[in-house]
Amino acid sequence: MKKVLSIILGGGAGTRLYPLTKLRAKPAVSLAGKYRLIDIPVSNCINSEIFKIYVLTQFNSASLNRHLSSTYNFSGFTEGFVEVLAAQQTPENPSWFQGTADAVRKYLWLFEEWDVDQFLILSGDHLYRMDYAKFVQRHRETGADITLSVIPVDAKRASDFGLMKIDDTGRIVDFSEKPKGEALEKMWVDTSILGLSPEEAKEQPYIASMGIYVFNKDVLIRLLKESAEKTDFGKEIIPDASKDHKVQAYLFDDYWEDIGTIEAFYHANLALTQQPKPQFSFYDENAPIYTRPRYLPPSKLLDCKITQSIIGDGCILKNCRIEHSVLGVRTRVESDCLIENTMIMGADYYEEFAERQSNCDKNKVPVGIGARTVIRGAIVDKNARIGCDVKIINKDNVQEAERESLGFHIRNGIVVTLKNAVIPDGTII
Repeated sequence: MKKVLSIILGGGAGTRLYPLTKLRAKPAVSLAGKYRLIDIPVSNCINSEIFKIYVLTQFNSASLNRHLSSTYNFSGFTEGFVEVLAAQQTPENPSWFQGTADAVRKYLWLFEEWDVDQFLILSGDHLYRMDYAKFVQRHRETGADITLSVIPVDAKRASDFGLMKIDDTGRIVDFSEKPKGEALEKMWVDTSILGLSPEEAKEQPYIASMGIYVFNKDVLIRLLKESAEKTDFGKEIIPDASKDHKVQAYLFDDYWEDIGTIEAFYHANLALTQQPKPQFSFYDENAPIYTRPRYLPPSKLLDCKITQSIIGDGCILKNCRIEHSVLGVRTRVESDCLIENTMIMGADYYEEFAERQSNCDKNKVPVGIGARTVIRGAIVDKNARIGCDVKIINKDNVQEAERESLGFHIRNGIVVTLKNAVIPDGTII
Protein backbone atom coordinates (compact mmCIF):
# COMPACT_ATOMS: atom_id res chain seq x y z
CA MET A 1 0.00 0.00 0.00
CA LYS A 2 3.05 2.26 -0.06
CA LYS A 3 2.25 2.89 -3.73
CA VAL A 4 -1.22 4.32 -2.95
CA LEU A 5 -2.07 7.96 -2.25
CA SER A 6 -5.43 8.65 -0.58
CA ILE A 7 -7.44 11.79 -1.37
CA ILE A 8 -10.45 12.46 0.88
CA LEU A 9 -12.99 14.95 -0.46
CA GLY A 10 -14.31 17.30 2.22
CA GLY A 11 -17.63 17.82 0.44
CA GLY A 12 -19.59 20.88 -0.61
CA ALA A 13 -21.47 23.42 1.45
CA GLY A 14 -23.48 20.69 3.19
CA THR A 15 -26.85 22.39 2.72
CA ARG A 16 -28.77 19.15 3.39
CA LEU A 17 -27.07 18.89 6.81
CA TYR A 18 -27.76 22.51 7.73
CA PRO A 19 -27.78 23.85 10.49
CA LEU A 20 -25.13 21.35 11.64
CA THR A 21 -22.93 22.70 8.84
CA LYS A 22 -23.52 26.37 9.64
CA LEU A 23 -20.18 26.68 11.43
CA ARG A 24 -18.34 23.54 10.31
CA ALA A 25 -17.60 21.40 7.26
CA LYS A 26 -19.60 18.20 6.77
CA PRO A 27 -16.70 15.88 7.72
CA ALA A 28 -16.26 17.81 11.00
CA VAL A 29 -19.79 17.02 12.24
CA SER A 30 -19.82 14.99 15.49
CA LEU A 31 -20.53 11.27 15.42
CA ALA A 32 -21.37 8.75 18.18
CA GLY A 33 -20.69 11.14 21.03
CA LYS A 34 -16.92 11.55 20.59
CA TYR A 35 -15.87 11.12 16.94
CA ARG A 36 -16.10 13.23 13.78
CA LEU A 37 -17.26 11.96 10.38
CA ILE A 38 -13.74 12.48 8.96
CA ASP A 39 -12.40 9.91 11.45
CA ILE A 40 -14.10 7.13 9.47
CA PRO A 41 -12.20 7.35 6.14
CA VAL A 42 -8.93 8.36 7.83
CA SER A 43 -9.13 5.40 10.23
CA ASN A 44 -10.00 3.07 7.34
CA CYS A 45 -6.87 4.28 5.54
CA ILE A 46 -4.65 3.75 8.59
CA ASN A 47 -6.10 0.28 9.22
CA SER A 48 -5.46 -0.54 5.54
CA GLU A 49 -1.84 0.65 5.92
CA ILE A 50 -2.36 3.61 3.61
CA PHE A 51 -0.51 6.42 5.33
CA LYS A 52 -0.30 9.15 2.68
CA ILE A 53 -3.58 11.01 3.11
CA TYR A 54 -4.72 14.39 1.78
CA VAL A 55 -8.03 15.98 2.78
CA LEU A 56 -9.47 18.56 0.36
CA THR A 57 -11.61 21.20 2.07
CA GLN A 58 -13.46 24.33 1.05
CA PHE A 59 -16.36 25.30 3.34
CA ASN A 60 -16.11 26.17 7.06
CA SER A 61 -12.94 24.14 7.41
CA ALA A 62 -11.44 25.70 10.58
CA SER A 63 -12.71 23.08 13.06
CA LEU A 64 -11.91 20.25 10.62
CA ASN A 65 -8.34 21.50 10.21
CA ARG A 66 -7.95 21.81 13.99
CA HIS A 67 -9.29 18.31 14.57
CA LEU A 68 -7.03 16.68 11.97
CA SER A 69 -3.88 18.47 13.14
CA SER A 70 -4.48 17.52 16.79
CA THR A 71 -5.48 13.91 16.04
CA TYR A 72 -3.29 12.46 13.28
CA ASN A 73 0.37 13.17 13.93
CA PHE A 74 2.53 10.34 12.62
CA SER A 75 5.99 9.89 14.09
CA GLY A 76 9.18 10.82 12.27
CA PHE A 77 9.83 7.16 11.46
CA THR A 78 7.32 7.01 8.62
CA GLU A 79 6.56 9.10 5.57
CA GLY A 80 2.90 9.02 6.54
CA PHE A 81 0.81 12.16 6.97
CA VAL A 82 -2.73 13.52 7.07
CA GLU A 83 -2.60 16.93 5.42
CA VAL A 84 -5.34 19.44 4.70
CA LEU A 85 -5.44 21.09 1.27
CA ALA A 86 -7.81 24.05 1.40
CA ALA A 87 -9.43 25.52 -1.69
CA GLN A 88 -7.38 28.42 -2.97
CA GLN A 89 -7.36 30.87 -5.83
CA THR A 90 -4.35 31.22 -8.09
CA PRO A 91 -3.68 33.25 -11.27
CA GLU A 92 -4.13 30.02 -13.29
CA ASN A 93 -7.24 28.92 -11.34
CA PRO A 94 -9.14 31.95 -10.02
CA SER A 95 -12.26 29.94 -9.08
CA TRP A 96 -13.01 27.77 -6.03
CA PHE A 97 -13.62 24.00 -6.29
CA GLN A 98 -16.50 23.39 -8.70
CA GLY A 99 -16.99 19.68 -7.96
CA THR A 100 -15.24 16.48 -6.89
CA ALA A 101 -13.12 16.13 -10.02
CA ASP A 102 -12.36 19.84 -10.16
CA ALA A 103 -11.12 19.78 -6.55
CA VAL A 104 -8.60 17.04 -7.40
CA ARG A 105 -7.67 18.80 -10.66
CA LYS A 106 -6.78 22.01 -8.80
CA TYR A 107 -4.12 20.13 -6.80
CA LEU A 108 -3.01 17.79 -9.57
CA TRP A 109 0.37 19.53 -9.69
CA LEU A 110 1.00 18.27 -6.14
CA PHE A 111 -0.38 14.75 -6.58
CA GLU A 112 1.70 14.23 -9.75
CA GLU A 113 4.92 14.54 -7.74
CA TRP A 114 4.24 11.40 -5.69
CA ASP A 115 5.85 8.11 -6.72
CA VAL A 116 2.64 6.08 -6.48
CA ASP A 117 0.73 3.72 -8.77
CA GLN A 118 -2.84 4.45 -7.66
CA PHE A 119 -4.96 7.27 -6.27
CA LEU A 120 -7.70 6.28 -3.82
CA ILE A 121 -10.55 8.82 -3.91
CA LEU A 122 -12.79 8.85 -0.82
CA SER A 123 -15.69 10.82 0.63
CA GLY A 124 -15.58 12.43 4.06
CA ASP A 125 -19.22 11.91 5.09
CA HIS A 126 -19.92 8.16 4.98
CA LEU A 127 -20.19 5.68 7.85
CA TYR A 128 -18.65 2.24 7.13
CA ARG A 129 -15.61 0.09 7.87
CA MET A 130 -13.64 -1.07 4.85
CA ASP A 131 -10.26 -2.65 4.13
CA TYR A 132 -9.04 -0.54 1.22
CA ALA A 133 -6.10 -2.92 0.72
CA LYS A 134 -8.51 -5.58 -0.62
CA PHE A 135 -10.15 -2.93 -2.82
CA VAL A 136 -6.82 -1.86 -4.33
CA GLN A 137 -5.64 -5.46 -4.68
CA ARG A 138 -8.77 -6.34 -6.65
CA HIS A 139 -8.19 -3.30 -8.86
CA ARG A 140 -4.67 -4.52 -9.64
CA GLU A 141 -5.69 -8.14 -10.22
CA THR A 142 -8.32 -7.22 -12.83
CA GLY A 143 -5.94 -4.88 -14.67
CA ALA A 144 -8.50 -2.08 -14.39
CA ASP A 145 -7.89 1.57 -15.17
CA ILE A 146 -10.59 2.63 -12.69
CA THR A 147 -12.44 0.60 -10.04
CA LEU A 148 -15.61 1.72 -8.26
CA SER A 149 -16.71 0.33 -4.92
CA VAL A 150 -20.39 -0.58 -5.15
CA ILE A 151 -23.09 -1.84 -2.81
CA PRO A 152 -25.93 -4.20 -3.73
CA VAL A 153 -29.41 -2.68 -3.36
CA ASP A 154 -32.97 -3.93 -3.66
CA ALA A 155 -35.62 -2.55 -6.02
CA LYS A 156 -37.19 -0.43 -3.29
CA ARG A 157 -34.03 1.64 -2.68
CA ALA A 158 -32.48 1.48 -6.15
CA SER A 159 -34.04 4.68 -7.52
CA ASP A 160 -32.31 6.71 -4.80
CA PHE A 161 -28.85 5.94 -6.21
CA GLY A 162 -26.72 6.23 -9.28
CA LEU A 163 -26.81 2.67 -10.68
CA MET A 164 -24.43 0.71 -12.88
CA LYS A 165 -24.72 -2.25 -15.21
CA ILE A 166 -21.89 -4.79 -15.50
CA ASP A 167 -20.97 -7.62 -17.84
CA ASP A 168 -20.07 -11.15 -16.70
CA THR A 169 -16.50 -10.07 -15.86
CA GLY A 170 -17.57 -7.28 -13.50
CA ARG A 171 -16.73 -4.54 -16.00
CA ILE A 172 -19.08 -1.56 -15.87
CA VAL A 173 -20.82 -1.02 -19.22
CA ASP A 174 -23.60 1.45 -18.39
CA PHE A 175 -24.58 4.15 -15.89
CA SER A 176 -27.95 5.60 -14.90
CA GLU A 177 -28.64 8.34 -12.35
CA LYS A 178 -31.64 7.51 -10.10
CA PRO A 179 -33.61 5.58 -12.75
CA LYS A 180 -37.29 4.68 -12.40
CA GLY A 181 -39.76 2.44 -14.24
CA GLU A 182 -38.41 0.89 -17.42
CA ALA A 183 -35.09 2.69 -17.00
CA LEU A 184 -34.69 0.97 -13.62
CA GLU A 185 -35.52 -2.46 -15.02
CA LYS A 186 -32.80 -2.03 -17.65
CA MET A 187 -30.19 -1.65 -14.87
CA TRP A 188 -30.91 -5.12 -13.45
CA VAL A 189 -27.73 -7.20 -13.08
CA ASP A 190 -26.79 -10.63 -11.78
CA THR A 191 -24.99 -9.52 -8.61
CA SER A 192 -23.78 -13.08 -7.97
CA ILE A 193 -21.03 -12.21 -10.50
CA LEU A 194 -19.55 -9.97 -7.81
CA GLY A 195 -19.75 -12.60 -5.07
CA LEU A 196 -23.28 -12.58 -3.67
CA SER A 197 -25.07 -15.88 -3.11
CA PRO A 198 -27.92 -16.71 -5.56
CA GLU A 199 -30.47 -15.90 -2.83
CA GLU A 200 -28.85 -12.54 -2.03
CA ALA A 201 -28.51 -11.73 -5.72
CA LYS A 202 -32.23 -12.29 -6.21
CA GLU A 203 -33.10 -9.91 -3.36
CA GLN A 204 -30.56 -7.25 -4.40
CA PRO A 205 -30.37 -7.18 -8.21
CA TYR A 206 -28.92 -3.66 -8.56
CA ILE A 207 -25.55 -2.12 -7.77
CA ALA A 208 -25.04 1.47 -6.61
CA SER A 209 -21.89 3.56 -6.41
CA MET A 210 -20.48 4.39 -2.96
CA GLY A 211 -18.53 7.37 -4.32
CA ILE A 212 -15.24 5.54 -3.63
CA TYR A 213 -12.81 5.08 -6.51
CA VAL A 214 -9.35 3.72 -7.34
CA PHE A 215 -7.62 5.31 -10.35
CA ASN A 216 -4.33 4.36 -11.91
CA LYS A 217 -2.16 7.42 -11.54
CA ASP A 218 -1.55 8.03 -15.24
CA VAL A 219 -5.24 7.49 -16.06
CA LEU A 220 -6.50 10.05 -13.55
CA ILE A 221 -3.96 12.66 -14.60
CA ARG A 222 -4.80 12.23 -18.28
CA LEU A 223 -8.58 12.29 -17.74
CA LEU A 224 -8.48 15.45 -15.64
CA LYS A 225 -6.17 17.29 -18.03
CA GLU A 226 -8.08 16.32 -21.17
CA SER A 227 -11.52 17.25 -19.81
CA ALA A 228 -11.06 20.57 -18.04
CA GLU A 229 -14.76 21.39 -18.37
CA LYS A 230 -15.90 18.26 -16.47
CA THR A 231 -16.17 18.82 -12.74
CA ASP A 232 -17.67 15.65 -11.20
CA PHE A 233 -16.30 12.10 -11.02
CA GLY A 234 -19.54 10.16 -10.63
CA LYS A 235 -21.64 12.03 -13.19
CA GLU A 236 -19.10 13.01 -15.85
CA ILE A 237 -15.51 11.77 -15.64
CA ILE A 238 -16.12 8.08 -14.92
CA PRO A 239 -19.17 7.47 -17.20
CA ASP A 240 -17.31 9.10 -20.10
CA ALA A 241 -14.11 7.19 -19.34
CA SER A 242 -15.93 3.83 -19.37
CA LYS A 243 -16.23 4.04 -23.17
CA ASP A 244 -12.51 3.54 -23.77
CA HIS A 245 -11.10 2.54 -20.35
CA LYS A 246 -11.50 -0.61 -18.30
CA VAL A 247 -13.79 0.40 -15.42
CA GLN A 248 -14.47 -2.40 -12.92
CA ALA A 249 -16.92 -2.83 -10.03
CA TYR A 250 -15.83 -4.01 -6.57
CA LEU A 251 -18.59 -5.29 -4.30
CA PHE A 252 -18.75 -4.05 -0.71
CA ASP A 253 -21.35 -6.19 1.03
CA ASP A 254 -21.40 -4.68 4.51
CA TYR A 255 -22.91 -1.72 6.38
CA TRP A 256 -22.56 1.61 4.58
CA GLU A 257 -24.51 4.80 5.19
CA ASP A 258 -24.30 8.12 3.38
CA ILE A 259 -24.79 10.65 6.18
CA GLY A 260 -25.75 13.50 3.89
CA THR A 261 -29.06 14.62 5.40
CA ILE A 262 -30.32 15.50 8.87
CA GLU A 263 -32.64 12.48 8.84
CA ALA A 264 -29.87 10.04 7.82
CA PHE A 265 -27.48 11.56 10.35
CA TYR A 266 -30.05 11.31 13.17
CA HIS A 267 -31.02 7.70 12.48
CA ALA A 268 -27.42 6.54 11.90
CA ASN A 269 -26.35 7.91 15.29
CA LEU A 270 -29.28 6.45 17.23
CA ALA A 271 -28.78 3.10 15.47
CA LEU A 272 -25.38 2.88 17.19
CA THR A 273 -27.18 2.28 20.51
CA GLN A 274 -28.65 -1.05 19.33
CA GLN A 275 -27.92 -4.22 21.30
CA PRO A 276 -26.58 -6.84 21.25
CA LYS A 277 -24.76 -5.59 18.14
CA PRO A 278 -25.44 -2.49 16.07
CA GLN A 279 -24.99 -2.53 12.30
CA PHE A 280 -21.83 -0.47 12.77
CA SER A 281 -19.68 -1.04 15.84
CA PHE A 282 -16.86 1.03 17.33
CA TYR A 283 -15.74 -2.01 19.36
CA ASP A 284 -13.69 -3.78 16.66
CA GLU A 285 -10.18 -4.02 18.10
CA ASN A 286 -8.73 -5.18 14.77
CA ALA A 287 -9.93 -2.05 12.95
CA PRO A 288 -10.35 0.75 15.51
CA ILE A 289 -11.76 4.17 14.69
CA TYR A 290 -9.32 6.84 15.82
CA THR A 291 -10.13 10.31 17.06
CA ARG A 292 -8.69 13.17 19.06
CA PRO A 293 -7.49 12.14 22.56
CA ARG A 294 -9.14 14.57 24.98
CA TYR A 295 -8.03 13.07 28.32
CA LEU A 296 -11.42 13.76 29.89
CA PRO A 297 -12.49 12.33 33.26
CA PRO A 298 -15.00 9.45 33.41
CA SER A 299 -18.67 10.38 33.24
CA LYS A 300 -20.44 10.97 36.56
CA LEU A 301 -23.98 9.61 36.97
CA LEU A 302 -25.95 10.55 40.08
CA ASP A 303 -29.16 8.57 40.58
CA CYS A 304 -29.99 8.22 36.84
CA LYS A 305 -31.94 5.71 34.78
CA ILE A 306 -30.30 5.09 31.41
CA THR A 307 -31.49 2.61 28.77
CA GLN A 308 -30.10 1.79 25.30
CA SER A 309 -27.89 4.88 25.14
CA ILE A 310 -24.32 6.01 24.51
CA ILE A 311 -22.73 8.34 27.08
CA GLY A 312 -19.54 10.16 26.05
CA ASP A 313 -16.57 11.01 28.27
CA GLY A 314 -16.68 13.69 30.93
CA CYS A 315 -20.49 13.93 31.27
CA ILE A 316 -22.30 14.98 34.46
CA LEU A 317 -25.84 13.58 34.75
CA LYS A 318 -28.03 14.19 37.81
CA ASN A 319 -31.22 12.37 38.73
CA CYS A 320 -32.47 12.14 35.12
CA ARG A 321 -33.82 9.61 32.64
CA ILE A 322 -32.02 8.91 29.36
CA GLU A 323 -33.66 6.60 26.81
CA HIS A 324 -32.35 5.58 23.36
CA SER A 325 -30.07 8.61 23.05
CA VAL A 326 -26.47 9.60 22.34
CA LEU A 327 -24.79 12.09 24.69
CA GLY A 328 -21.53 13.66 23.55
CA VAL A 329 -18.50 14.66 25.60
CA ARG A 330 -18.98 17.07 28.54
CA THR A 331 -22.78 16.88 28.41
CA ARG A 332 -24.48 18.23 31.55
CA VAL A 333 -28.04 17.16 32.38
CA GLU A 334 -29.69 18.51 35.54
CA SER A 335 -32.33 16.95 37.80
CA ASP A 336 -35.71 15.59 36.68
CA CYS A 337 -34.94 15.74 32.94
CA LEU A 338 -36.14 13.28 30.32
CA ILE A 339 -33.97 12.79 27.21
CA GLU A 340 -35.52 10.42 24.68
CA ASN A 341 -34.59 9.48 21.08
CA THR A 342 -32.16 12.39 21.01
CA MET A 343 -28.57 13.16 20.05
CA ILE A 344 -26.81 15.71 22.25
CA MET A 345 -23.40 16.65 20.87
CA GLY A 346 -22.05 17.90 24.20
CA ALA A 347 -19.72 20.82 24.79
CA ASP A 348 -16.23 22.02 23.90
CA TYR A 349 -15.51 23.23 27.44
CA TYR A 350 -16.66 23.13 31.06
CA GLU A 351 -18.14 26.24 32.58
CA GLU A 352 -16.78 27.32 35.93
CA PHE A 353 -18.45 25.45 38.81
CA ALA A 354 -20.09 23.15 36.25
CA GLU A 355 -20.63 20.42 38.84
CA ARG A 356 -22.86 22.65 40.95
CA GLN A 357 -26.64 22.51 40.72
CA SER A 358 -27.80 25.10 38.20
CA ASN A 359 -29.92 27.88 39.62
CA CYS A 360 -33.09 28.32 37.56
CA ASP A 361 -33.72 31.70 39.15
CA LYS A 362 -30.67 33.28 37.51
CA ASN A 363 -30.96 35.09 34.19
CA LYS A 364 -28.00 33.37 32.57
CA VAL A 365 -28.66 29.91 31.10
CA PRO A 366 -25.64 27.64 31.71
CA VAL A 367 -24.20 25.25 29.11
CA GLY A 368 -26.10 21.98 29.21
CA ILE A 369 -29.66 20.85 29.89
CA GLY A 370 -31.52 22.65 32.69
CA ALA A 371 -33.69 21.03 35.36
CA ARG A 372 -37.11 19.52 34.54
CA THR A 373 -36.51 19.74 30.79
CA VAL A 374 -37.92 17.23 28.30
CA ILE A 375 -36.18 16.63 24.95
CA ARG A 376 -37.60 14.07 22.53
CA GLY A 377 -36.67 13.33 18.90
CA ALA A 378 -34.06 16.09 18.57
CA ILE A 379 -30.44 16.92 17.78
CA VAL A 380 -28.83 19.36 20.23
CA ASP A 381 -25.67 20.87 18.75
CA LYS A 382 -22.54 21.68 20.74
CA ASN A 383 -22.39 24.23 23.56
CA ALA A 384 -26.17 24.64 23.57
CA ARG A 385 -27.69 26.30 26.63
CA ILE A 386 -31.08 24.72 27.29
CA GLY A 387 -32.91 26.36 30.20
CA CYS A 388 -35.10 24.90 32.94
CA ASP A 389 -38.62 23.58 32.28
CA VAL A 390 -38.00 23.55 28.51
CA LYS A 391 -39.89 21.15 26.25
CA ILE A 392 -38.29 20.29 22.89
CA ILE A 393 -40.86 17.76 21.67
CA ASN A 394 -42.20 19.16 18.37
CA LYS A 395 -45.66 19.14 19.93
CA ASP A 396 -47.40 20.17 16.67
CA ASN A 397 -45.52 17.58 14.57
CA VAL A 398 -44.08 20.25 12.27
CA GLN A 399 -41.96 18.71 9.48
CA GLU A 400 -40.01 21.75 8.28
CA ALA A 401 -39.33 25.09 9.99
CA GLU A 402 -36.59 27.71 10.11
CA ARG A 403 -36.37 29.54 13.42
CA GLU A 404 -32.73 30.54 13.36
CA SER A 405 -33.36 33.68 15.43
CA LEU A 406 -34.85 31.43 18.13
CA GLY A 407 -31.93 28.99 17.99
CA PHE A 408 -33.41 26.02 16.12
CA HIS A 409 -34.59 24.49 12.85
CA ILE A 410 -36.89 21.54 12.17
CA ARG A 411 -35.88 19.05 9.47
CA ASN A 412 -38.05 16.01 8.64
CA GLY A 413 -39.78 16.50 11.98
CA ILE A 414 -36.46 16.51 13.87
CA VAL A 415 -35.79 19.60 15.98
CA VAL A 416 -32.15 20.72 15.56
CA THR A 417 -30.78 23.37 17.89
CA LEU A 418 -27.91 25.49 16.59
CA LYS A 419 -24.39 25.38 17.95
CA ASN A 420 -24.13 27.84 20.89
CA ALA A 421 -27.94 28.25 20.88
CA VAL A 422 -29.65 29.64 23.97
CA ILE A 423 -33.14 28.26 24.67
CA PRO A 424 -34.64 30.26 27.59
CA ASP A 425 -36.41 28.75 30.61
CA GLY A 426 -39.96 27.53 29.94
CA THR A 427 -39.65 27.44 26.14
CA ILE A 428 -41.86 24.94 24.32
CA ILE A 429 -40.87 23.80 20.82
